[in-house]
Amino acid sequence: MKQQRLLSMLESVQIVLLLIFIFSSCNGQTKDEKQLTETETGRHAVVSDAPSDYRDPLFFIEGQLCQHLRKIFQDRKGNLWLGTNVYDLMLYNQDTLAYITEKEGFSGGRVTGIAEDTMGNLWFATGFGLNKYDGESFTVFTEKEGLLNSEIWSLLIDRKGLIWIGTNEGLCYYDGHHFTTVEIPKAPVKEVDAVYSPDRITGIAEDQEGNLWFGTDGYGICKYDGENFTNFTEENGLCNNTIYEIMADSRGNLWIGTFWGGVSKYDGEKFINFTKDGEISGEEVSGFFEDKNGDIWFAAENNGVYRYNGKSFTNFYQEAGLVTNGILSIYRDRENRFWFGGWGGLFRFDGQTFLSVSKNGPWEK
Repeated sequence: MKQQRLLSMLESVQIVLLLIFIFSSCNGQTKDEKQLTETETGRHAVVSDAPSDYRDPLFFIEGQLCQHLRKIFQDRKGNLWLGTNVYDLMLYNQDTLAYITEKEGFSGGRVTGIAEDTMGNLWFATGFGLNKYDGESFTVFTEKEGLLNSEIWSLLIDRKGLIWIGTNEGLCYYDGHHFTTVEIPKAPVKEVDAVYSPDRITGIAEDQEGNLWFGTDGYGICKYDGENFTNFTEENGLCNNTIYEIMADSRGNLWIGTFWGGVSKYDGEKFINFTKDGEISGEEVSGFFEDKNGDIWFAAENNGVYRYNGKSFTNFYQEAGLVTNGILSIYRDRENRFWFGGWGGLFRFDGQTFLSVSKNGPWEK
């Protein structure tokens, strides 16, 4: 009965959720919404529970860590980093859960990307700038330091070590010393259906040949081979021009999640549109992840999570105990723990059932 009530709540607030993701979440949050009750232990702030002085109206699972979890990442030391929408950044260091905010030097704002460079520095893309964490302190880069725009939507460190940053006003990269803006040509789209900004770069991926791919807000995807740009849109077979997220897999395919057309796979020659072909349901697709078996996982809003084994899709949703209709991030760590984050917080998946994760876990196996 409790689960039925939760599912009923999910259905009744879908419109509100969409507005929050597209508009409120887009702008990050105000500084006043992020004051946390904490005690200092070492250089991180450890809290006894999720912050209590601010509650999103969609914070519906008792004991959850946050109401929107956007990114999950494990660093080379085994620490888990969790990027949220309102509660900044969380760190689970295999022993303690910490909420990291402006008091620790973090810029604040929703976290839209996490990456680690070859030196072990961690980089966080946020709505208030680019953060570098060297293990001791944070350095924040904004327009004052040459960043094109502080509202960041995508982040990637390429094989050469360049840090590519997709912002609300376009694309730039950081070489460790300077930021350089890169002008991406817009495809000749007849009707641009941008969610937030026609200049926004929504996703960045690097394929096996070193080509960079960029997702845009209304102009499809763009390939950059280091010299030339090539645009791909619905005219070329893409399922939709408004891109949510992209990922290059180990087989040389590019996976494209869109806002209005579901998911496409590009094999270098043609697009396969799984949603339009009726193999999956759901128009808004994100959270791509490739596991060690080469299976591709992604989420489709209001339709749960899909796994693709190269031949067919398996769907996991309400029957498997998933009580949210909005998963944004999927990650399997080196300990083989399977994490899912999104609207409603953090969830674990044991292969059959999803469990909500509170401060007390389940963290370990």
